[in-house]
Amino acid sequence: MLPVLLLFLLIAATEIGPVMKAEARHCLSQSHQFKGACFSHSNCANVCHNEGFPGGECKTDKLERKCYCKKVIRLFRLVRFGLGLFCWGY
Repeated sequence: MLPVLLLFLLIAATEIGPVMKAEARHCLSQSHQFKGACFSHSNCANVCHNEGFPGGECKTDKLERKCYCKKVIRLFRLVRFGLGLFCWGY
């Protein structure tokens, strides 16, 4: 019985402490330099690259095809007692 209790306490103690988790999300921003309707993902990605983004994609917005630049943003969460609390992001 004592070994089972010690094992339970050990598992519970590791679950109580804060744990840092990193999540990645995609941030989309409409291109400021792309002209006209967007039908080529590669052209959009090239324009976005010139704007400082790693990539881009064409999307439909109110029946219009527009170029949106894409960037991956990492968010860090502090998870304690099953609650997700945002600490900081960049």
